[in-house]
Amino acid sequence: MVRGACCVRRLPRGDLEKDKPRGFLSIWNFVLPKYNQPMTTKKEYEEQILLWRALKYEELVRENGWLALAGLYWLNEGRNLVGSNPMCEVVLPERAPTFIGVVELKGKTVRLMVAEGVHVKVNGRLTQKAILKSSREPKPSFITWHETLRMVVHEHAGKYAIRIWDNERTERFSLPPLKWFPINRHFRIPARYTRYKTAQVMDHPDTFGDLVEERIDGYVSFRFEGRTYKLDASETKNGKLFIKFRDETSKKESYPPSRYYYTEPVKNGRVTIDFNNAYSPPCAFTAYATCIFAPPQNTLPFRVEAGEMYRG
Repeated sequence: MVRGACCVRRLPRGDLEKDKPRGFLSIWNFVLPKYNQPMTTKKEYEEQILLWRALKYEELVRENGWLALAGLYWLNEGRNLVGSNPMCEVVLPERAPTFIGVVELKGKTVRLMVAEGVHVKVNGRLTQKAILKSSREPKPSFITWHETLRMVVHEHAGKYAIRIWDNERTERFSLPPLKWFPINRHFRIPARYTRYKTAQVMDHPDTFGDLVEERIDGYVSFRFEGRTYKLDASETKNGKLFIKFRDETSKKESYPPSRYYYTEPVKNGRVTIDFNNAYSPPCAFTAYATCIFAPPQNTLPFRVEAGEMYRG
């Protein structure tokens, strides 16, 4: 159960990939060298797309991945009890102690005080009390109990929550293969990126039905079937563009709120839009992710029959 859904205002500026699961190495180390190779044949192109699809599946089911999420509890100002007792503000899985400790929120400072006799680690070290850094910080404070249960302070639009991972959740081991449109190079389109003179802040809908303000750095423009279209985009630290969009498949075949897409790095204002790499945000798979969706102007008036489909 997600508690305390609240009105939110503005997201702090930062890396748009902060909400991705951390520590993901296994398949990424295998895929990255192959995925970054230049494409020379249709077969090689299709192989790269298939490797990338395997990566998206692994991000969902891996340890501490999206399907290991077991809760997202918004913190009240002051003391918040943490434990498996359903009367706690932060409710853990039944196998956890009835009472693990207290998380105290004062303004923007979050403190952990562990109950006597309970063995809890913060970033691998046993602790009785600690000031917790959120997942938006370069080095978040990961709280673990018995190694399979993990927590972190999650920040969304200036509000603070405790996010919980339970690596024993059956959802990790029962996800069917993801569903995709057939690979179609017709949806691999050359585009031009234009940066706005100053970054704009625009309203975007989010998971909770609220509007949050998010930074837009520029837009990509491209021609498709004789017409010119544009999509607003945000820059990432590695030079890629992050695009959230909807299209005519969003009514049924793809995730209705929007799909996500990361381009390759922009070079001299040029970039390729490859909708075969469009995918569903984590909110399509778990109620415990906090997603921001496409702004209204990023709705394409045609069917993008490429990328990930939605099972519903």
